[in-house]
Amino acid sequence: MNKVEPEPKEFWDDMKWGRTHYSELIKKYPDKWVAIINKKVVAVGESINDIKEEAKNKTGKMHIPVMFIECGDHIY
Repeated sequence: MNKVEPEPKEFWDDMKWGRTHYSELIKKYPDKWVAIINKKVVAVGESINDIKEEAKNKTGKMHIPVMFIECGDHIY
């Protein structure tokens, strides 16, 4: 059985950084998914799976914090 590892502290630090800098991110990346590693955006795109893979390839990290930078109204 595979053991699931909890996200490291850095993961949560990067998520907090994304929330803190959301107003800046919305100006640069409206309606895009962003991956954040070490308090920097390392991948941006329209597909969460694509940016997670790109960020993993760039950084070698397994736990990738991602956020959707929503700008305006969306119908789901």
